[in-house]
Amino acid sequence: MNPHSENGVEFLSPGISLAPMFGCRHILFLLLATFFVTNAEAATARIKKVLPHYLDKQGRHTLSPSLYERDAYQSHLRNNPAERSALRFDVNWKAARALPSTLKLRLELRSSGATLGKPLILEAEVKSRSSFSRWTPITLKGEDYAKFGELLAWRATLWDGETLIAEQKSFLW
Repeated sequence: MNPHSENGVEFLSPGISLAPMFGCRHILFLLLATFFVTNAEAATARIKKVLPHYLDKQGRHTLSPSLYERDAYQSHLRNNPAERSALRFDVNWKAARALPSTLKLRLELRSSGATLGKPLILEAEVKSRSSFSRWTPITLKGEDYAKFGELLAWRATLWDGETLIAEQKSFLW
């Protein structure tokens, strides 16, 4: 099929124009380029996932490596507070190599035993060694856990000095 021209618009066959196809390609290219540029700028640091786990008297959060078993055991520990000894947050985070190697991971926790508006703060220094994500555990235990009460809400933040660079919070925060 040879394209032919009519009034300056090329046609493959009668009624099919090439002009809209080139326009769609350009629009698609611009959308993809915008998506990748936006993601590249936003990906300097990120908190990907925060998993709060109750620990039993032996320091376990599950009885076997199965995710189903972990969830079932966490439900058991939620329903039986006397069997708990601590609360551990496993935080999955990622920071670009361009950031300083030492960052601060901060957890702010609201509970039934705390003063309203004053969250309990837990911090840990973390090192950004590569562009891969890392898991960091932060544990609330001992007397602090005994006074804490029931967890109501949490917020995890990643700090470069005094600059907030990533955040994730629970629904009720």
